[in-house]
Order: sequence, then structure tokens, then C-alpha cells
Amino acid sequence: MKLLYGTAWKEDDTARCVRDALLAGYRGIDTANQRKHYHEAQVGQAIRGFPRDQLFLQTKFASKSGQDRRLPYDAAAPLSRQVEQSFQSSLEHLGTRFIDSYVLHGPSSREGWHPNDEEVWAAMEVLHQRGLAKALGVSNVSADQLELLCAKAKVQPKYVQNRCYARTGWDQRVRELCMQRGITYQGFSLLTANPEAVQKAVPIAAKHGVTPQQVIFAFALAVGMLPLTGTTDPQHMKEDLAAAAVQLTPDEVRLLQ
Repeated sequence: MKLLYGTAWKEDDTARCVRDALLAGYRGIDTANQRKHYHEAQVGQAIRGFPRDQLFLQTKFASKSGQDRRLPYDAAAPLSRQVEQSFQSSLEHLGTRFIDSYVLHGPSSREGWHPNDEEVWAAMEVLHQRGLAKALGVSNVSADQLELLCAKAKVQPKYVQNRCYARTGWDQRVRELCMQRGITYQGFSLLTANPEAVQKAVPIAAKHGVTPQQVIFAFALAVGMLPLTGTTDPQHMKEDLAAAAVQLTPDEVRLLQ
């Protein structure tokens, strides 16, 4: 699995996009039980009938602060119960008996790792221990928060998913921690958040006979990321996936860092 297909912000086009991604060759699908930004049930419609053992399904638990009124759980219930309800809803939406990667959509605060985060993570650990969530992850997390999580968790995160900015060295501190701990770093918004980097990739792309966007994905793979693409264009889906075959030189990688 070289790239993940991200399903955020697709609304009623979600099912079509996921089907096109599968046809293009994607086998990793990222979603969330957060109707505000995702349509998880349409992901389930799109993958229905596709061999489950060929898919990597990743979804997320999002706290009330990240949701709109369409909550997938009882807002008055304890957090541990909210996790259970959200997870069960995800299984139903996706038509599956297990999730390959279950991700905490984000800590409850921009700083620190608070008791609410510990309660949610502990509930996720129970799902992992029951074999329902094969791996756990966390999104929208700082390096300090990741260190705190790893120090407290019984089940260590296997995935971190962050918006990745070139101006911060492509989230350098978090990526370094991930490399030290054997965590797979998933980078999203690689193109939309980094127009200057895409422009810098233009001469490299011309040299390789590819698009600047493909160069950015090739760079992300070269530095150890698992990139997400969320394009709605079937041709761009194919191009993004083909970026895995682009071999950048060490000098080209350094130029983009």
C-alpha cells in the first residue's frame, strides 16, 4: 500500500469517488464517523462486494467538539460508551466485522494529553484487545502530545495522521518521533497546504516527465510517509498512485525538504 485514498469533504460524491479509487488500484481507504466532513456510509456502499481481505479500512472516532448535530453516539453517555457506539456505527456503515486502523481524530485540546483523551484511548484499546480494531492511531497531534500518549498508552499507536506543511519541515518533529517508535506517518493536504512546494517541484517534474503533484507524492514516499490523496478526478487518482514509481535523486529530495 503506497498511498491512502482520503474521503473527506466528498459528501454525496463519496461513493463514486471511492469506486473510482478502487478501479484505479487503491486498496487503502481513509474515512471517519464524522458526518460533518465525511460520509462513512457511502464509503460502505462503494466497497460492498469488494474482497475484504484486499482492503485496508481506516476510520476515526471524533469527539463532540468535532461533530455537528448528526452525532454517531449519545452525547450524554460516558466517553468510553461514545467510543463503543461510534465504533459499532462504523462497522454498520462499512459493512465489516473489523477495522484495520481505528484513529482518534484529535486530542481534546491543542496542548497536553488530558483525562478525556486517556478515557477515549483506553476504550479504543479495549476494541483492539477484542480484535475488532487491528491497530490504533491518532490524528491532528503535536510532537509533545504524541510523546505523552506513547508514555501512557498500553497499546501504542501504529499510525499518526497529520496535515503536513513544508514550512515546518513537513512536520519534522512528529515524523522523527514516528520513525523512532516505528509508527507509520500519514501525511494529508500535501498539495493544497503547500503550493510553494508544488511550484518548486515543477523543474523536477519536467526532468522526470511527470507532474509536479506526482513529484510531491514521490518525495513524501522517499522520506518515509504514507501519503493521502483526496482527488475526485479519476485521472489524477491514477497519476497520484503512479507517483510511487518515480525515483527522485537524493539531491531532488533535499531540494524539497
